[in-house]
Amino acid sequence: MEDVLTLDRLPVGRSAAVTALSAPEEQRRRLLDLGFVPGGAVTALQESPWGDPVAYGVCGAVIALRRADARWIGIHT
Repeated sequence: MEDVLTLDRLPVGRSAAVTALSAPEEQRRRLLDLGFVPGGAVTALQESPWGDPVAYGVCGAVIALRRADARWIGIHT
């Protein structure tokens, strides 16, 4: 069985497609509202100087997520 790749492991400058959201329901709805929808494209744009949060490009917007929240988003590169 292969490991599931999650958004927190996407290197800066790389893009991927969202495959799934495994967050609890309240956080899942928030992520969907922000544009992290299955099949949607996401790009890791920039890390903060401390490595957390990370800025992601999604649906024409820039969204900063903590790595702990990004772990709920499954991706495919």
